[in-house]
Amino acid sequence: MLSLPGPAGAQNSQVDAPIPHAVGQSVSPSFEGWYSNPDGTISLVFGYFNRNYEEQLDIPVGPDNRFEPGPADRGQPTHFLVRRHTGLFAVVVPADFGEQQLTWTLTAHGETIAIPGHLNPGWEITALKETTSGNTPPVLRFGGPAAEPGQGPLGIRSALTAAVSAPTPIIVWATDDGVRKARSAARPGQFGVVWGTYRGAGTVTFDDTAPAIDESGKAVTTATFSEPGEYVLRVLAWDDSGGQRAVMAGGFFCCWTNGFVTVQVR
Repeated sequence: MLSLPGPAGAQNSQVDAPIPHAVGQSVSPSFEGWYSNPDGTISLVFGYFNRNYEEQLDIPVGPDNRFEPGPADRGQPTHFLVRRHTGLFAVVVPADFGEQQLTWTLTAHGETIAIPGHLNPGWEITALKETTSGNTPPVLRFGGPAAEPGQGPLGIRSALTAAVSAPTPIIVWATDDGVRKARSAARPGQFGVVWGTYRGAGTVTFDDTAPAIDESGKAVTTATFSEPGEYVLRVLAWDDSGGQRAVMAGGFFCCWTNGFVTVQVR
């Protein structure tokens, strides 16, 4: 008679869960996919995963934060918030990019991780219109409700000046088409904006990272800067199909919009 091993003799298949680390961990770049632009060019969309639960890292553009082939600076972040962030920025490549690759490399705490952006058909995303519902990304504007609009991962940009330690008002106008996913029909629609630091070695303090959007579409916050220099702030506008807000934008790769504000702090 064959005797089966008891619990003591059986192979232990249990694996301990990874231990969360507050500091000292690496940052992985991530390639989210690509989509075609109306002018025939192509956008490669990137994000990152900061494995730390508390440590926000600053990695300047250069050997430890670069794209290849050059130029090394393709508009990527240099300030890395904690945990996973998707769809932060897009790099435009020509229509004939073909089988080329554009690789983003990050080195943090001695660990180097690289990810290639490419046009593999399996990585095509619908960032400008959700195929199942027809939903489109929110529209962002700086400078007023009649100003030039921005929509999608490429988004829109603005600039302003500020003084060290002086709260600086930052205003954005956001509107959305109100199209909702079928699975969320039983609950109120979702739509909002959230701010974060994208570049700048100093500390940026927002009075409200997720300000309310009023009836005119205006959302107001203030930012205070600890040191002089150049900063870039990012605002994420998300809607019903991207309700993961600050940590995960895009849900099913639509629909969210990026806005970037370059701030010269005196």
